[in-house]
Amino acid sequence: MKRDVVIIGAGVVGSSIARELSRYDLGITVLEKASDVCEGTSKANSGIVHAGFDAVPGTLKARFNIAGSHMMEALSRELDFPYKRNGSLVLCFSESDLPKLEELKKRGETNGVEGVTILTGDEVRAKEPAISDEVVAALFAPTGAIVCPFGLTIAMAENAAVNGAEFRFNEAVTAIEKTGEGFKVTTQTDIYECKAVINAAGVYADTVHNMVCDDKLSITARKGEYCLYDKKVGGTVSSTIFQLPGAYGKGVLVTPTVHGNLLLGPTATDTLDKEEVNTTADGLNTLQATAGKSIKAVPYKSVITSFAGLRAHEEGGDFIVGESSVKGFFDAAGIESPGLSAAPAIGEFLAREVALSLEAVRKTDFIAKRKGIPNVALASKEERDRLIKENPMYANVICRCELVTEGEIVDAIKRPVGATTLDGVKRRTRAGMGRCQAGFCSPKTLEILARELGKDITEITKHGAGSEFLTGHKGL
Repeated sequence: MKRDVVIIGAGVVGSSIARELSRYDLGITVLEKASDVCEGTSKANSGIVHAGFDAVPGTLKARFNIAGSHMMEALSRELDFPYKRNGSLVLCFSESDLPKLEELKKRGETNGVEGVTILTGDEVRAKEPAISDEVVAALFAPTGAIVCPFGLTIAMAENAAVNGAEFRFNEAVTAIEKTGEGFKVTTQTDIYECKAVINAAGVYADTVHNMVCDDKLSITARKGEYCLYDKKVGGTVSSTIFQLPGAYGKGVLVTPTVHGNLLLGPTATDTLDKEEVNTTADGLNTLQATAGKSIKAVPYKSVITSFAGLRAHEEGGDFIVGESSVKGFFDAAGIESPGLSAAPAIGEFLAREVALSLEAVRKTDFIAKRKGIPNVALASKEERDRLIKENPMYANVICRCELVTEGEIVDAIKRPVGATTLDGVKRRTRAGMGRCQAGFCSPKTLEILARELGKDITEITKHGAGSEFLTGHKGL
């Protein structure tokens, strides 16, 4: 199969690149080894749009963090995904650490972060009453925000697809060969001939890079465990609460989510296993104990789930973004925090670089806007009545915890880059993300998936091959 550009990886970075590159008259294919977009690092992170005070000035992390943060609010309106500017606080627990807080403030100002100030402990507690009495000061960044990482990634991918980008799932890249015309990319099912390759493979970006380039990369998977709490304690804090950062990153945070939950995390443990996303008792206990330093009372009994994700830590400590030593091969590697914040800016930059390299022409009919799935839970009575009148499926509630209807689930399946798995439906509609964690709605959602996809229910999976729910039919 011949294409102009092959993008490897359909996380938030790969999907952002695809969206920006689809502005040009190019044949674009996105290859993803998993069964859906947003299946790797992008599905298990803090959902934070970092203000940009932590990144070292002059680094690509600083550059793309600031640029991406500035883009995010307008993008949320254009592509219809949840975003909220809630501000962030970095807590200081000792007078002796105040110079570190001042240094962080100066770093933020150098990076161009607007409005960063240092608050006293009393000012912090007046703003956030749940903050620990041990806090003596905090850095406040009003431009910090929260976003739905699934919503952002899926919105980028859908808009890219509407504009002609092709997404192919369950296609792990096994080899890349430089040819006279460009590259030959081999997966376990197909071969793609293309003029340019963009490597956005997350924790596997070193493997992909090293298939082509002599200057080898080394990426370590840095595991982070999280606890998610019920919406009844979602108002514990309104800002995103950090502690002074350490060697392994920004440390454990306490934050509301855009959907009204409370989130604690992540831990930071390096692992050689790039598929190790299990949680551990030690990790979660450490997480909650560390978070307990930030707030007066961690609502331990209100945990509804825990999860873990892997960040791609490159040994140089910075993002690697741009054309590699091999002409036509572009990297977006080592994209750890603040990768989610930076993704739109990385996408814009790499799309421009690739388009320039290929002398691509901008489209005149690019569709910039996208409308998300109707949200019955948040709709007004008038909006609900209208939806139900147009389609009675919007009156059939499937997920009681999150008030998700059959109409929303069917929409999620039928959209561009639509859901084919239970997790795919969950990320697009929140069916199964509530208090009972899919205990009630899973059987109904499986039936809808089977019906709409024209498959036997035994073929429906949680997240791709090997995660089937049912093994066969029992005769009556």
